[in-house]
Amino acid sequence: MEALVVSTSIVALAEMGDKTQLLSFVLAAKLKRRVPIVLGILVATLANHFLAGGIGTWLATLVSPAVLRWTIAVSFVAFGLWALKADELEDDRRLRGAGVFATTLVAFFLVEMGDKTQLATVALAARYHSLVAVVTGTTLGMMIANVPAVWMGETLAHRVNMKGMRWVAAALFVLLGGLTLLAGDEAVRVTPPPAAGAVSPGR
Repeated sequence: MEALVVSTSIVALAEMGDKTQLLSFVLAAKLKRRVPIVLGILVATLANHFLAGGIGTWLATLVSPAVLRWTIAVSFVAFGLWALKADELEDDRRLRGAGVFATTLVAFFLVEMGDKTQLATVALAARYHSLVAVVTGTTLGMMIANVPAVWMGETLAHRVNMKGMRWVAAALFVLLGGLTLLAGDEAVRVTPPPAAGAVSPGR
């Protein structure tokens, strides 16, 4: 549950004013059809974040727990600083008419590549070693931020204090980085399951 709650909260806040949320505004304004846009965002996010989470889980097996702990902690602090910067969507980005769902799926997947929410998913999966919980949380966070953006359009940007949300997200990232350091190596250690037929110590 911790992985799910933390992943949802972090990504929902970090997504406020992010370039993928800006893309949601653009898609809603140009393509008009809300349900296919939301479904496209959902499928694109699941695909992108399962890829990111798989990479995070794999990277966690390559280094020692101490190195992993410091790497994750520094990454979270870096994401916190990154969250303070307002994103911009390139003006020359063209949305080609391949159908609303397909256009949204491709555009959202590509824009999310290398974005802070994708890289945060890598770090969260490495931190918690629970791919399904992390991806479920990050995807839920993306939908919490982007579904209202599709339904309300630019009205959402005027009603929500995006700068304030970015500061809260930054604080949570930095806090998570600090907690990761304080948690110790055991908190980021991957414990392999016992081999079949293995006898527990003392038996």
